[in-house]
Amino acid sequence: MEQGNKKFRKYTWGFWTLYLVVVLLVAGFFFSIAKGKLGEMPSFEELENPQSLLASEVISRDHVVLGRYFRENRSFVVYEQLPQELVQALIATEDVRFYKHSGIDLRGLFRVMKGLLTGDSSTGGGSTISQQLAKMLFPRQDFENKLQLVLRKFKEWVIAVKLERSYTKEEIITMYLNKYDFLNLAVGIKSAARIYFHTEPDSLQIHQAAMLVGMAKNSALFNPVRRPELTKERRNVVLFQMKKYGYINQQQYDSITALPLGLDFQKEDFKSGLAPYFREYLRITMGANKPERSRYASWQQVKFREDSVEWETNPLFGWCKKNFKPDGTNYDLYEDGLKIYTTIDSRMQEYAEQALQDHLRLELQPAFNRHLKRLKRPPFSGDLSETEVSSLLDLSMRQSERYRVLRLRGLSSGQIKQNFNEPVEMTIFTWEGEKDTIMTPMDSIRHYLGYFRSSFMAMDLETGQVRAYVGGPNYKHFMYDMVKGGKRQVGSTVKPFLYTLAMQNGLTPCTKVPNVKQQFILPDGTVWEAKNSSSSDMDGKMVTLKWGLANSVNQISAWVMKQFNPQSVTEVMEKMGVYSRIDPVPSMFLGTSDITLYEMVGAYGTFANKGVYTQPIFVTKIEDKHGNVIATFRPERHDAIDERTAYLMINLLRGVIDNGTGTRLRWHQVYGRIEGPIAGKTGTTQNHSDGWFMGVTPQLAAGVWTGADLRSIHFDDISTGQGANLALPIWGRFMQKVYADETLEYKPDHEFEKPMNFILNLDCDDENDVRQKPAEFEDFF
Repeated sequence: MEQGNKKFRKYTWGFWTLYLVVVLLVAGFFFSIAKGKLGEMPSFEELENPQSLLASEVISRDHVVLGRYFRENRSFVVYEQLPQELVQALIATEDVRFYKHSGIDLRGLFRVMKGLLTGDSSTGGGSTISQQLAKMLFPRQDFENKLQLVLRKFKEWVIAVKLERSYTKEEIITMYLNKYDFLNLAVGIKSAARIYFHTEPDSLQIHQAAMLVGMAKNSALFNPVRRPELTKERRNVVLFQMKKYGYINQQQYDSITALPLGLDFQKEDFKSGLAPYFREYLRITMGANKPERSRYASWQQVKFREDSVEWETNPLFGWCKKNFKPDGTNYDLYEDGLKIYTTIDSRMQEYAEQALQDHLRLELQPAFNRHLKRLKRPPFSGDLSETEVSSLLDLSMRQSERYRVLRLRGLSSGQIKQNFNEPVEMTIFTWEGEKDTIMTPMDSIRHYLGYFRSSFMAMDLETGQVRAYVGGPNYKHFMYDMVKGGKRQVGSTVKPFLYTLAMQNGLTPCTKVPNVKQQFILPDGTVWEAKNSSSSDMDGKMVTLKWGLANSVNQISAWVMKQFNPQSVTEVMEKMGVYSRIDPVPSMFLGTSDITLYEMVGAYGTFANKGVYTQPIFVTKIEDKHGNVIATFRPERHDAIDERTAYLMINLLRGVIDNGTGTRLRWHQVYGRIEGPIAGKTGTTQNHSDGWFMGVTPQLAAGVWTGADLRSIHFDDISTGQGANLALPIWGRFMQKVYADETLEYKPDHEFEKPMNFILNLDCDDENDVRQKPAEFEDFF
């Protein structure tokens, strides 16, 4: 008996010794993992502050997210923004004992093993939510072998326990849903709700929440865009789990499982959406480096000079390079979760884009397509030779992205040209929608050259804030920005700067001058004569300056130029915000200089702002990811002209709309009949290559440019090629929509404010006033 007891004690001692050794080994094993002895582990600081890349958001004045800059398209939400049904679906499907364990659920592991043996796929996942979060925060390496993968699994257990100690259960749920990649550039629950259902997380319905939770098993497999039926089956599994654990009843389960997925898929694409040209301008501007001459081509001297001035004077230019985070590194648009509050109004931006597209699609392009049928070498004008056309096409080819890529591959010029003349499958732009076709890349160049383009910008006069910014008709196919990036000749829209000189020096809108030919002796001794575009009943008579500007008569502008000098006009333009180079020559009033639409809108705003130039701005403030304001922006202002001169110019420009080349805004059935005071100016350049319209109301300054990519592509007649036909209709369509929107503060009942003690009579009610017939044609050079 005693011998049996000794044997029992021996076995007992051996068992407990072995047990203790195993426990110590396991404890030592996990202790070594926790201390990083068996491979790198995240530090305490990393666990307390796990790093996630956050998208920066571009937010409109009326709190609409216009777009995002990201490496991972993620935006954070807090727990309070998560609907209860979403959390319940996640727990029921992924970790039903979530609130009862501390990171590792042994009972859950046994449940999974039972499910594998019985074939029951509804038993739930083996990893806890905390373990899955650990895997997402500190992902596995692709090169790990099987032994390393096993070791990695144990590491995830340790990290999960540490996460449970560092965060509350609610914080872990929130981190999980903010971190998970739901595919299709939807990283995190906020992006997923927006992309798949066009809603916010707190507005998700049960069937929507269930679908997103179902994707968490394998988003590549359960992709609702590519495999809707399979995704629906997975969604219903989630709903079954919710019923199983009492979150929904049988009736709810039956009704919800019968619902379709109900996707409202919103593809996240920087080329689409509202204000793509503006968003791209903002991205390039904020991320710009300090200009260095070596980074610019030999022909980019002007660009280098302008960028250098921007770097010194514009706080938004190179903002990410000029500003630093608390850790001393530069801000990164793609990962720091900035909130960029812009001046754009989403409603006005939508109206501007629609107005521009409607005019080009419904009126201008169909008219030009009919014109193309009469051309010998479409889309080029009939006066070009075959050699000139070939040269222009060759230049366009060399400027294309395809050419650049082929050059990088080492192809010779001959091989590249051959490549451009071989038919390939492609998708091309048309105003009826994208079209799949087969054509040569050279033919596609001709195709795109035949489309008119346009740009638009509108600025609030009181604040200088830009409310709408449209750089072109379609960013995906016409990426070049013609608001801030491109410059074109401005035609007669430059004349008001000349007339400003006259108003500053004692003349008035009612001053009468001779409507006769004017000659200038140039420095080389030659004589240049300013001529009108067509004859008129008023030729040779005394006419008012108001009549001359309203009808854009070259001989009147030439007379004014003779009273002063070109350099004085240049100085006026510079004071009013024009920074592009202006050649101070007598013919400058014909608008031969290249200027951006951005400059022109800012300059015209000076007339309605009582002579104060207000620089157009795009951003009001920037917040960091924690909601702290880290930058604010205000427009630069300065006195450019006196208040009396500004008001006289408003009177002159109102004459253009009421009695001159802009009268369509008053009577045209489609884009006219606009009430309220409007001051404006049309502009057309030589051969009708560019059409402009600048319009000012008491509250807004807005401008439009329209033309083809190449100046050799244009209408051949003044009736269709003038600014009143190319550009003005877009302005009219926009203002109609703005005035019709009662939610906007812009109304037609505001008036231009008259200076104090202003008593000058500006009616000019004499025989030269052109109220008898609306003017239809304007000058060009």
